[in-house]
Amino acid sequence: MSTLSTHILDAVRGAPATSVEVILSGPDGTDLASARTDADGRIAALGGDLSPGTYRLRFDTGAYFAAHATPAFYPEVTITFTVSQEPHYHVPLLLSPYSYSTYRGS
Repeated sequence: MSTLSTHILDAVRGAPATSVEVILSGPDGTDLASARTDADGRIAALGGDLSPGTYRLRFDTGAYFAAHATPAFYPEVTITFTVSQEPHYHVPLLLSPYSYSTYRGS
């Protein structure tokens, strides 16, 4: 079993992206958990113990940018990733109104 965390950094503001809703979907497409990023742009634990499989994180970026009165191209960002045998997975999102990037964090 593995655990999952995430965080979002707003590259334009140079600050954590706070209060962004993030939804975790499981291998069968069912939504397993949701949470909002904290004052540091983080969700320390999402979804409890995860079995091996393919999962998706959906970040509600449209609502985040709307709350900051910032026009944006992507209303949501979806990251699909594979859980195997590692004890912990961290999936960061670096965000701006017209681009984003992600990587396997630690």
